[in-house]
Parts: sequence; structure tokens; C-alpha cells
Amino acid sequence: METPTVTLDRARQLRRQMDLPEVLLWVQLRRRQLNGLRFRRQHPMGRYILDFYCDELRLAVEVDGYSHDVADRPRRDQLRDEWVLRRGVRTVRIPARERLQDMDGVPATIVAAARPPQPLRASSPNGG
Repeated sequence: METPTVTLDRARQLRRQMDLPEVLLWVQLRRRQLNGLRFRRQHPMGRYILDFYCDELRLAVEVDGYSHDVADRPRRDQLRDEWVLRRGVRTVRIPARERLQDMDGVPATIVAAARPPQPLRASSPNGG
């Protein structure tokens, strides 16, 4: 997938300017500390930049601050998530305030999202 040069440059800049919730999460994700999974930070994908990305799981993790709740941003985030999903990448969105309040819960949320969906099993009439 071709990534515009301006997006690559912006991703490099964002790696140097991560906000506190992103930095705290990166400390737990880097060097395969989360179940041996390799995450990249500020990973360009097309014209978008994913906060964190695990290629093995095809999983994006977005840390959303207050600005993601105002104006047209929720709709833009939805369109972005749909675009990324069409390319086979699922997105997990984590509110920045949650990241700051629950240091251990967020990695657990990512691990849970990393599990492939389980197929539904039809139950037998006998309950077994």
C-alpha cells in the first residue's frame, strides 16, 4: 500500500511528540512485553497514522483524547476505522482518560481484542 511522503513525515514527527497516555501505553507494548507481540508506534497506513499497530494480529490500537468526542471527529474516526477494516485491520479505541486511570486494564483490553472471535456453537436440545 502506497503511503504519501507527507504521512511518513508526520508519523516520524508524532513518534517524537507522543502524549502522556500514549507514552505510558508504549512503555507496556514495546520490546514485545505484551504476550510477545510486536507493536509499532505511529504506524502509517495509507493516508492515516495508527497510534499502535501489531502486524501479526492485524490490530490497531488508538488512544483517543477529548478531541475525539467533539464536532465531526467521531464520524471521521468511524470512517477511518471502516477504511482500515476493509484492509483487514481491526481497531481498538481506548479513551486516554481510561489509560491514565487503569494502568493494567488497558493491556488486558488489548489482549482480549487480540483473540480471534470465537464461532458460535449451537447448543443441542439436551443442553450438551
